[in-house]
Parts: sequence; structure tokens; C-alpha cells
Amino acid sequence: MATADDNRTVEILLFELATWHALAKLRLHTETTLTALESSGMRLGKALRRFQDTVCSQNPTYELPSEAEARYRRQEKAHLKKTKASNPPASPAPAPTSKPREKSFNMKTYKLHSLGDYPASIRQFGTTDNTTTQTVS
Repeated sequence: MATADDNRTVEILLFELATWHALAKLRLHTETTLTALESSGMRLGKALRRFQDTVCSQNPTYELPSEAEARYRRQEKAHLKKTKASNPPASPAPAPTSKPREKSFNMKTYKLHSLGDYPASIRQFGTTDNTTTQTVS
């Protein structure tokens, strides 16, 4: 059950995410807005760590049924591949797990790691509105 402190932590995190996003997506930056983006990134990091320590540690989350089914299909496929490769019959297929696996909030992603690099890359390459990851054909 969420406490008032948990709710406040989530509200702060949402505010910091919105602030950082608004600053990062500006089409025109000055040194003042880039300094504000750097400061916002530090506050966002603190808010994410607090969210992980307080809210995530008290509220376990589990994989979706579709994720559990996909994991089971991958296990079955790997087992079938293993049985075809081995000459003697291998052990029977792994039994499906009775419940979904617990999933936790992952702070160790490249996306979160790179948030602090935005101000420097905007200084070097310009704003993010003129950047695309689409390939040119």
C-alpha cells in the first residue's frame, strides 16, 4: 500500500522528469538553459535513486503474463534445440514456472546513464530537434 511519503516521492520524480524533458527538448538553448538542464539532471538522478530506494523496495513488481509466456517459449525452443543436438535423449522439457518472475526497476540502463551527457552534446552538436536515427536511403 502506498504511503503519503511514497506518493510524494512519485510526484517529485514526475515533476523532475517533466522538467528535464522540457529543457532537453528546447529548440533554442542559451548557457542559462544548459546550466538549468545540468542542474535538472542532477535533481532527476537523486529523484530516481530515491524512487528506487523507497517506492520500488516496498512494492514488488512481476513480469506480465505475456512476458512469462515468451520466456517459457524461449526455454522450450532452447530445450528442443539442445535435444536435437544431443544423440542420447535429453531430459524432458522444462516445466513452466508456476508464477511470473519478480522484476525490479533497473537503474543500470544506457538511457539513464546518458542523461547527464545531454548538455555537453547540445553544446557540441546543437539541439536534439535536428537529430534523427533514421537511415537515409
